[in-house]
Amino acid sequence: MNRPASNSYNLSKKKRALASTVNYSSVQSLAEVWPLAAERFGQTLALWEPHAKVTVQLTYTQLVEEIKKFASGLQELGIPPISDGLPPRVALFADNSSRWFIADQGIIQAGAADVVRSSAAEREELLYILENSESMGLVVENLATLKKLSPKIYDLPLQWIVLLSDEQPPTEESIPVQNFSQVMAAGGLRSPKPCTHKRETLATLLYTSGTTGKPKGVMLTHANLLHQINSLREVLQPQVGERALTILPTWHSFGRIGEYFLLSQGCTQIYTNIRNVKRDFKDFKPQYLVGVPRLWESVYESIQKQFREQPPNKQRLIETLMGISQRYIQARRTVKKLLLQPKPPSLADQVLAGLLVVALWPIHALGEQLIYKKVREATGGKLKYVISGGGSLAMHLENFFEIVGLEVLVGYGLTETSPVLTARRYWHNLRGSAGRPLADTEIKIVDPNTRQELPVGEGGLVMARGPQLMQGYYKNPEATKKAIDPEGWFDTGDLGWLTSGKDLVLTGRAKDTIVLTNGENIEPQPIEDACLRSPYIDQIMLVGQDQKSLGALIVPNVDALQKWAATQNYRLRLPVAAEGETSQLAGLQEIELESKPVLDLFRQELNREVQNRPGYRPDDRIGPFRLILEPFTIENGMMTQTLKIKRNVVMERYRDMIDGMFSRSDI
Repeated sequence: MNRPASNSYNLSKKKRALASTVNYSSVQSLAEVWPLAAERFGQTLALWEPHAKVTVQLTYTQLVEEIKKFASGLQELGIPPISDGLPPRVALFADNSSRWFIADQGIIQAGAADVVRSSAAEREELLYILENSESMGLVVENLATLKKLSPKIYDLPLQWIVLLSDEQPPTEESIPVQNFSQVMAAGGLRSPKPCTHKRETLATLLYTSGTTGKPKGVMLTHANLLHQINSLREVLQPQVGERALTILPTWHSFGRIGEYFLLSQGCTQIYTNIRNVKRDFKDFKPQYLVGVPRLWESVYESIQKQFREQPPNKQRLIETLMGISQRYIQARRTVKKLLLQPKPPSLADQVLAGLLVVALWPIHALGEQLIYKKVREATGGKLKYVISGGGSLAMHLENFFEIVGLEVLVGYGLTETSPVLTARRYWHNLRGSAGRPLADTEIKIVDPNTRQELPVGEGGLVMARGPQLMQGYYKNPEATKKAIDPEGWFDTGDLGWLTSGKDLVLTGRAKDTIVLTNGENIEPQPIEDACLRSPYIDQIMLVGQDQKSLGALIVPNVDALQKWAATQNYRLRLPVAAEGETSQLAGLQEIELESKPVLDLFRQELNREVQNRPGYRPDDRIGPFRLILEPFTIENGMMTQTLKIKRNVVMERYRDMIDGMFSRSDI
C-alpha cells in the first residue's frame, strides 16, 4: 500500500478513522455485501428518492428484501447457468432511481452480470451493446425506451424483457415483457436460489462512450468492485446515517462506485438532479456529494453571479478579501508542504510562509464571517467533503473552494480501472493533484515513445497496475492486448507527472494534444481551465492541430455579457433575447455578438487569463476564436455523461467554422 508521508499524528488519526468503517474484505461477491449491510444498519434509511412521482424511502432491511424479490423474479423468468466461465448477461438500460439499484443488484444476485447504459443513449448504440454483449435478457427504463429499440430488438435472441416502470407491458410481441410490479410479485413468492459468483466472476460490462469507433465492453469482476469498496475507506470514513446527494449517472463507473461505497458504510443516498440540487442542498443538508469538474464549475459560477449582483462597494470588499485569502491559503500550503511542485519547500520558505499565515489570518477570519460562511450555508452548512472525479479540477476552482472552507477531494481513474486509481486524502490534500494511489495500486510515468520509466517530476504517459484493473475488453483481445502490456501495466492514455511524495498530477490526454506547425505540443486542458476564470466564458474548447497558433470555440456567459454591454451603453442583440433585457436596455445602441466591442472584450479576457497562467509560454497564446451560442451539452451529443467535452464531436460539428477561422490571412 502506498502511504502518505505524514507525521505520526496523521497516521494514528487515519488508523482510528479506518477502524470506524465497515470492512468487506472477506466477501466473495457484491451479492454478499448488502445482507451484511442490512444486518449492521437495519432501519437506517438507505435510499431516498424525493423527486419521484411518489416519494420512495427504503431502509437497508427493506432494500435487501427488494433486491431478493427482483432476483427471484428474474430467476422465474429464466437465468441460465454460467457457461464458458461467464455468467449470462442481462442488459440494464435505465437511469438514476432506487429501482435502478434494485435491478442492478437483483440481476447480480440472480446469477447474471449486468450490461449497463443510459436509456437516453442513441438507439443504434443501445442495439449494438445488446448484440455485442450477447445479453439474454433486458431490463429497460420504460415503454418509451422499449419503443425506441423496436422493432429491431425483437430480432435479437432475448428471452425476456422487464420494464422498470409499472406501465402495462405489450402482449403481442414475440418476446415476453413484464413490468416491475409483476416481477416483484412473482419474486415475493419464493426466495432466490443461491448464485455461485466468485471474486473473479464477471460482475458487469460497462461500454466505453465510443467517441472513436464502436464502444468497447469493459469487463469488471466482483474482485475489481470489491477492491474499490474496501480501499476507498482510506479516503473517506462516513458515519452511519450521514447523507449523500447522488447526482452522477449510477450506471457510470464513477457514480456507481460512489453509490456502492457510501451505501456499504451506512449512508443515506438521496437522488437529486441539476434542476433540484441547489434546493436539495438546503433541504437535506448532505455531508457528501460526488461530482465532476463541470458541476463544480457551475456551482462556482452561480456564486460568482451572486457576487456580481452586489453593490459596487460590496463587490470591491469581496474582491479584496478573496485576494488576501488567496495569499493566506498559498502560505498555509507552503507551511504544510502542500504546494504543487516536484520537491517540498525549503525550511526557510516554510518559516516565511508561517509568518505570513499569522499576519493574514485575521483578515481571512473576517472574510469567513462576512462571506465564506454564507457560501457554505448555501450547500446546507453540513458538507464535509466534495468528491470530484472524471477530470482535473482547474486551479481557480481549487483555490476558491479552499478559501470558502469546502474540502474537495479529487480522484482519478477510468472505466477500465473500476474506476478509482488515485485519490487525495483529507490529511494530505495537495490541491492541483489527483492524489496518491489506492491500496495495492501502482502508478508510473513513462516516455510515450520508448515506454521507459521517467524520474520524479518529469511528464509523460501515465501507466497503472492494480487489483481494480479490468479483465479486458469483451470479445476484443486485440484491444485488450493494446491496452495492457504483458506485465499487467495499463496504458491510461493520460499525461502527467509524479511528485516526490507519489502524488499524481495530470496534464492532459495524449490523444487531445494539439501539435502546432512549429512542432510544439500543447495540452489544451490547463489553458482551457485558465480561460474559464473569465466571467464571460461559460465553455471553451481549444483547436489548432497543424496550425500556426491555437484557436478557440467559446460559449459565452450571456447573462454576464449582457450586463457588461449595459455598462458600455450597448444593448447586445442575440438570436434569442436574454430574459428580462427588453425593459432595462431599451433605447441603448444595439450591437451584434460578433461586433468589435464584444470581440475586443474576449480578446482581452483570453490574453489576460492565458498569460497569467503558471508556466505560460508564447505558444499558449490563443489566436483566432469564434463565439457560439449553442452550449456543449449531453443532449446535443457534445458532452459525455460525466460532462466532459467530446472534442472529436465538436470538431466535426464546427468543422467549417474552424477551417474558416484559420483560413483568414490576418491571424
